[in-house]
Amino acid sequence: MRLVIDDGGREAAGYRGTAGDCVARAIAIAAELDYGEVYDALAHFEGAIYGGPRSARNGVRRKSYDSLLEGLGWTWTPTMGIGTGCTVHLREDELPGGRLIVRVSKHVTAVVDGVIHDTHNPCRGGTRCVYGYWKKEEE
Repeated sequence: MRLVIDDGGREAAGYRGTAGDCVARAIAIAAELDYGEVYDALAHFEGAIYGGPRSARNGVRRKSYDSLLEGLGWTWTPTMGIGTGCTVHLREDELPGGRLIVRVSKHVTAVVDGVIHDTHNPCRGGTRCVYGYWKKEEE
């Protein structure tokens, strides 16, 4: 897949250094939202669900970003289940068009019209399995 190096607005929002913030970046990119607002919203969901103050800097749990994306009107499409094996790979010809937030092993990335938008290329030469993706249907 083609790749566009994209931090989702992280640096422009004043965040420095490296972080495990792939969920915040992917949502900001695919949903065309401000990185700082997404980062704060994810931290809010983490705190509300799991208690105490939280940060999205080093990753967030699935329940937190599922809640945020559902609230934003995105729909989850699973592509892999227990015992099914890998049926969809991180490849342009195996994913639908449009703006997607794609979950793969230990990572979440944005795919926009068949192009990965991320800080690195997570596709592993087209062999990386996709667990599922979030997509917002056009209104």
